[in-house]
Amino acid sequence: MLHLNQIHKIFNEGTPDEKIAIDHVNLSLKPGDFVTIIGSNGAGKSTLMNIIAGVLIPDLGEVHIGGVNVTNSLEFSRSKMIGRVFQDPMAGTAPSMTIEENLAMAYSRNKTRALRRGVTKKRRDYFREVLESLHLGLENRLRAKVGLLSGGERQALSLLMATFTEPSILLLDEHTAALDPSRAELITNLTKEIVNRYNLTTLMVTHNMQQAIDLGNRLIMMDKGQIILEVDEENKQQLTIERLLEEFKRIRGIQMANDRAMLT
Repeated sequence: MLHLNQIHKIFNEGTPDEKIAIDHVNLSLKPGDFVTIIGSNGAGKSTLMNIIAGVLIPDLGEVHIGGVNVTNSLEFSRSKMIGRVFQDPMAGTAPSMTIEENLAMAYSRNKTRALRRGVTKKRRDYFREVLESLHLGLENRLRAKVGLLSGGERQALSLLMATFTEPSILLLDEHTAALDPSRAELITNLTKEIVNRYNLTTLMVTHNMQQAIDLGNRLIMMDKGQIILEVDEENKQQLTIERLLEEFKRIRGIQMANDRAMLT
């Protein structure tokens, strides 16, 4: 479903601030794979997500989604095949528009555009039905401005908007990091439920090592723009935070005091 071949990206090339952000990375995801990504700040996690999404174009290498070479395609042209949820709950929705208007925009993402009413009765009934799956009562607030929702409610709505057209790839970029623990747990459970429901091919960046272990069927660790560890489904079932820290020490020869030290 997703194939990254020798992806390489340099920022500020030829200057004193030159930085290799992604260093010849290879990664392949089969349909339905759910891969969690961990690593310290500056490891290249978000840069990798931006290259997949088309926000950034790699200097070298190729990106293939569903067998199509999209390496040089920009973000808007990939939007039909990619859903994305960001860390900031404000980033995935239009706050001045209503819940149903936001859903109507997301619903049209992978459909032919035409001059027609954005929210019909049929669509409103459908939106109400899918909102019920969030168990937040938003199905009764379709005409409420999204800017009035709490951070957790907006992130739940963003997750729904990113997934209910069943994209080829779902990108989750630390999408629970800005929430309080109870809301983070809610969004984590919704993520698991929605990904399983639609069998979505998913990449999730997280700073929470236990979350990275608990979710998905594969895990990768990044450092200095490289994938330094890949854990398959069978081995992930026996994985612990302590074993991850030991692997990091073994690969990089660095003693980490704890999981927070490695991920901040």
